[in-house]
Formats: sequence, C-alpha cells, structure tokens
Amino acid sequence: MTRSEFPFRAVLRQARFRPSFSALFVAPTLLICGLGCSSSDGSGGNGVNSSGGSSGATVGGAGRTSTGGSTTSAGAGSSGGPISAGAGNAGAGNAGANSSGGASGGTSSGGTASGGTASGGAAGGGTASGGTAGGSTAGSGGAIDARALVKALGFGTNIGNTLENTVTWETGWGQPLITQAFINGLASRGIKTVRVPVAWDTYAKNGVIDSAKMDRVKQVVSWITAAGMYAIVNIHWDGGWINNEKGSPPFSLTTEIKTKFTSYWQQIGTAFSGVGHQLILEGMNEEGSWTTDGQKYGTPNIPPLNEMNQLFVNTVRAQGGFNATRALLIAGFNTDLEKTCVPAFTIPTDPAGTGKLFLSIHYYTPWTFTIKEQNDSDTSQPVSTTWGTAAEKQTLEDLFTKLGTCSSDKKIPVILGEFAVTRGTDPYVREAASRTAWMTAVAKASVARGIVPVLWDTGSEISRVDGAFSAEFQKAFDSVK
Repeated sequence: MTRSEFPFRAVLRQARFRPSFSALFVAPTLLICGLGCSSSDGSGGNGVNSSGGSSGATVGGAGRTSTGGSTTSAGAGSSGGPISAGAGNAGAGNAGANSSGGASGGTSSGGTASGGTASGGAAGGGTASGGTAGGSTAGSGGAIDARALVKALGFGTNIGNTLENTVTWETGWGQPLITQAFINGLASRGIKTVRVPVAWDTYAKNGVIDSAKMDRVKQVVSWITAAGMYAIVNIHWDGGWINNEKGSPPFSLTTEIKTKFTSYWQQIGTAFSGVGHQLILEGMNEEGSWTTDGQKYGTPNIPPLNEMNQLFVNTVRAQGGFNATRALLIAGFNTDLEKTCVPAFTIPTDPAGTGKLFLSIHYYTPWTFTIKEQNDSDTSQPVSTTWGTAAEKQTLEDLFTKLGTCSSDKKIPVILGEFAVTRGTDPYVREAASRTAWMTAVAKASVARGIVPVLWDTGSEISRVDGAFSAEFQKAFDSVK
C-alpha cells in the first residue's frame, strides 16, 4: 500500500495499520488509500490489515525446497521449466544451502554448477560457469519464461508495515522484527512467494542506501529463498518521492526524480546481482503522475509512468549478474486495474528479450467493504460490513475478466501484488463469512486467469511468530489448493 498527502486525517491509528494514507479517486470524491490499493472504482486501501497466503499448489519444475531441507521436485532449471538450463537455479540451490551439497531436484541440460560452493549442491539446470548454486554469486545464464513462472509463484503474501516503515525501520508501525522462524513458517504452510516492500529513500544518506539496511533486506531475502520461496523486493511508497506528491505541481516527473530512481536501482541491482532467479525486483508501488487541470489532482498522465518503467528495466538489466535475465515486475498506473488496462499504458522494451516481465496490479474493490473504516459526510458511499451479493460477485468477475484480457493483449502476465479486506472496528466489524468469501473469490478469479495472487498482510491474517493462518484466511487458502 501507499501513503500520500491527504486532506482527511481522521482515520484509524491502530498498530496493525500504517498511520497515514493515500489519495485516490472515485469521481468526484477523494478516497482514502492506505498501505496498498488500487484506485479503480473506489478500490483504495486504508491501511488494510489483511493477509497474504498461499494456494498451497506446488508446481513441478520449480525447484521447490521444503523448509530448511532439500528440494522436492525437479530442479528449477530443468528443461521446459519456467527457468531453463543455465539459469543459475531458481530455488534448487537454496535447498543445497540447507542441506550441504544436496542435489537440487536433479540436474537437466546444463549440468551441475562449475565452481559452485559446497553448500550450493548441484544446480537444477546448472548455473553459469564459475557461479554458485542457488545464485549467490553466479553469472546470469539461462532464460526466464514469466508465464511459465506463474505456477511456480503460486500464492503469496506481503510482509507489510515492516521494511517499508518510514518512522522507525521495521518496527515503527507495531510490527516485530522479521525472523527466520516466521519465514520458514510461511513456507511450511504452502506460501510460494513473499513480497518485501522496502523504504530505501527514507534512510539513505545523500542518495546512498544505508549498508546495514541493505544487508538486512538481503538477509530476509536469503531466508525466503533458502526456504524454497520466491521473493519480490521493491521501492515502496517511501515518502511519496517518486510520485512527487509534495512537489509543485504535485505528481510531476522531474530530472531529479529520474536521477535518484536510477541511482537507487543501480545500488539495489548491484547488491542483489548475485542472487538467483528466485528474486524478482519490482520497480515501484502504486505510482502514477496526474495532470493537475487546475487542481491538486486531475486525470491520469500515463506517459511519465511508461518512462519510469522503461528506466527501471534498463537500469536493472545493466547491473549484471542475474539482473541480466531475472524476472522484473513493472508498475501499472497506481497499480489500478482500470487505469492500467488502457492503450496509453505500454510495456517496456526489455533488453533481455521478451517474456521476462510481469505487470503489477492491486485490488481492493469495493473499497467500502475492504478498506473504509468509518462513515463520513459522503452518504453515497457508506461502510459495508458484508459482501457477496450476485451483483458484487459479477463486478469482481467482470473486472478480473478485463484484467485477464489486458494481460493477454499486452502479452504480459500479472502479479496481483496486494489484495486484502480489513476486519473493521466497532460498529463496522466485517462479517467473517463475507471476508472469507471475498478473499476466496479474488484468489479463484486470479488463479483461473493465470494471475499470481499476493495478499497484503500486516500480521492480522498470518502470525508474525510462526506463519500460522487465521481461520478465515485458511478457508480462502484451502479453496485454491
């Protein structure tokens, strides 16, 4: 989720929510959007405390590992898999990292890693010569097939309100420190992908990312990949600097922004260049410039976002190592379904060739059910504590059909990087059955269209101690196994 300057501050301050909010639009009314949201037809986010999860579906060829153990399926680099021979192992070598010298689900064309470390084991599909299995230091050999990778990515969760914290890094919004036990707990329950939102700019000094914080993100990523999962690392809201939220005029793309953006991705890309294809880098979170039309906010101005997406791809590809071919996640306009699925939004040209990019979309529709915490002067959009009418279900199906068509037309698979529904507070507590029904419907609609569902969680649906699921989320999770 994101945070922006917003004229309404009478909103929740519970520890499970980020204590500030974004501005989105449901014409003509400005809506609250918190930790992660899509702005389409009011689908903003208001510090949603919902969850991530997993469909529990494993996919052969993904090079999966059990928690702290050896691989359980064919190596990720095996022929026909989402990451082909020589890819430097999309997960298999991490099993080796936990089981000294263990083979990663068997090798295929490409052979074993030449010069790999003892802990890396035999890479499934092999790593580039001189590299280490698991992708810790190797070259970038091999090819990514993003659409084939969708199944391996399975069902994911966010570690929200934590490393993207702009108050006191990691713990300032009421979250505990991330532990390896928590990460392993996610893997043991079937989570396949963990999105790690990060605030880089807040803690940088003169444009240089703090080395201790870089090391901490790398540690968390290493735990994720060692457990056999995929990691997504982004530049999150981080004070709104990419969107130029506090600029004059706001939302204008400047040379200074582009220079800083390039520098950060050079630093991040270099730091992670040796991490294998289990890591996906995501350029931005819920970003998009607006034409002012004489007001603070106006209409979507998509060309600047297209420019930033291209800058992201070009910059990361130039940092070498696995960056040359790793999967990258580009941002939709405010990650909004309807604002992105338009002709003006274009897919970047990838120096690595086709088939290595994903499109990021978030979903919080209807916002009056998923996000809104209290009624206000706008009586046309009251809080809803239930969901599941025939009309509401049809709206969801129609929107996901539109997203599926957009994905096909633009020839890019989609990662639904955030979706969640608040539990609400008295007197607007959400009905448990409705929460489960909504999460289940979103998950099923995603999986049916080849979209990777990644729920937003700040500890409400998934325990930050051991990764245990709430009863409500468990039902949604089980429905798409």
